[in-house]
Amino acid sequence: MSFEDELRLDEEENLREVEFIRSQLPVDFKKIYSKSDILWIMDAIVDYYYTSGILESNDDEIDIDMEAVADYVCKKAVSEGVSKSFNPEEVFFIVQADLDFQEQNL
Repeated sequence: MSFEDELRLDEEENLREVEFIRSQLPVDFKKIYSKSDILWIMDAIVDYYYTSGILESNDDEIDIDMEAVADYVCKKAVSEGVSKSFNPEEVFFIVQADLDFQEQNL
């Protein structure tokens, strides 16, 4: 498989995940968080996993503090100038849906 094919498949997977997340969100959140917002949040969630060391755990089960992830995402959004309006209580639902998608697609 070529690099371009891998990029295309990764983009398609990201779009499937965005659609899954949007399908899990309350209706009023769908108006607040655009597809590009959700894509950015997905990247920030991955960044949290890398920087927190959670991916380096040898445990069979990993306990993820979704509130900590949501707080991290919101702080990162402010520090990077992405958004000052992301609410950790709302982003929590996106984190939950992201985890659900990952678990379904292992």
